[in-house]
Amino acid sequence: MTQELNQALNQAQPIWIKDPLAILAEGAARGVVVSEGKIVELVPSGAMPGIADPVIFEAGQHVVLPGLINTHHHFYQTLTRALPAAMDRELFPWLQALYPVWARLTPEALDLGVTVAMAELLLSGCTTTTDHHYVFPSGLEDAVDIEVAVAKRLGMRVLLTRGSMNRSQRDGGLPPDSVVQDEDTILADSERVVGKHHERGEDAMVQIALAPCSPFSVTTSLMRATAALADKLDVRLHTHLAESEDENRFCEATHGCRPLDYLEQCGWLNARTWLAHGIFFNAGEMQRLGKAGTTITHCACSNQILASGCCPVCDMEEAGVGIGLGVDGSASNDESNLIQEVRAAFLLQRARYGVTRVSHKDALRWATKGSAACVGRPELGEIAVGKAADLALFKLDELRFSGHGDPIAALVLCGAHRVDRVMVRGRWVVTDGAIPGLDVADLIRRHSAAARAMQAG
Repeated sequence: MTQELNQALNQAQPIWIKDPLAILAEGAARGVVVSEGKIVELVPSGAMPGIADPVIFEAGQHVVLPGLINTHHHFYQTLTRALPAAMDRELFPWLQALYPVWARLTPEALDLGVTVAMAELLLSGCTTTTDHHYVFPSGLEDAVDIEVAVAKRLGMRVLLTRGSMNRSQRDGGLPPDSVVQDEDTILADSERVVGKHHERGEDAMVQIALAPCSPFSVTTSLMRATAALADKLDVRLHTHLAESEDENRFCEATHGCRPLDYLEQCGWLNARTWLAHGIFFNAGEMQRLGKAGTTITHCACSNQILASGCCPVCDMEEAGVGIGLGVDGSASNDESNLIQEVRAAFLLQRARYGVTRVSHKDALRWATKGSAACVGRPELGEIAVGKAADLALFKLDELRFSGHGDPIAALVLCGAHRVDRVMVRGRWVVTDGAIPGLDVADLIRRHSAAARAMQAG
């Protein structure tokens, strides 16, 4: 059936995803029709498609969601999950424990780390992902090119960021000298990868953003130059901000102001920018973020593991700030499972704000329409006519779902963790819970060997 459906797509023949068990869309009880990578019709209860003779995919066992969108990650960190030296530490000492290991990253290891991260995301219902790669030891100058190649192999939609660090330990920063680059090298390569890989338009599968790592690992000169370059090239900007009280103290001591003030001074407070974490903004700063159109990625699992705090999501939204979700790095989560992140965000924010302010649908919205806003892709994250045919189809055939009432609520409340099918741009990239052509056992063997080699030194 999968071969028949993909052949139909190659021939631009419409597909009717018919009669789903449930679907996260209004007026689509009988499913959706997909053609040429787009959703072309919602089929309401009691109706038939207006398009003649579509290929039919029977979805009676599936809950259909818009493809989930991951707006913050560090793929290479799959190679340092649950590393004893970094466990039970807060952010700054956690980084200091891991930087020497990350300095041993090789192109081969990165390829494996990226493949594991993207595969894990796809199998959790994620159709679009970002990555924030900012570690560039000698020999890894083509890191973004490696990531692009993996995305094309797996058929995933990506917004990859050309990250950077140029403030090392000798300059008062945290990273060792071996993983940072100078400003001229960073800016030249940023322009190179945008020119080589960035696609524009609603059908784009690969896009590039620019992403200095953080206020404590990048100079003011590089922050300002990167903002100017992003404006020139018309690409998005990303960085970590307001993740810890240590960061606040660093900015006040080094720059004489709070992190958001510093960001604004560097030309970053605008609708081009999305920020990871956003835990320690005050009420006035939230209003400024909302007015500027700057969005925030909530990373619930990472924030809990590192005990960084809790992003005030509802307060942010009331101030007009868009919220997306991110799994963050696999050394601070320690997984790359976005549907699990939805549940974690739901539970964390429900505990903070109560049952009347946070529902399971809010958490799903953050991971779909909210995340689409973070990456500047309004054509993603929603099941509606004209939107991209990026879909995640879950079955409820595990013990954890037995006895459920509301199928969509069950995905969040009962802890869905693995998708049955994923469609990206109208093509099946996950079928029957597996990625066609990917030897997972062999990938785990090679990835684990690379991780052991890095960790051993």
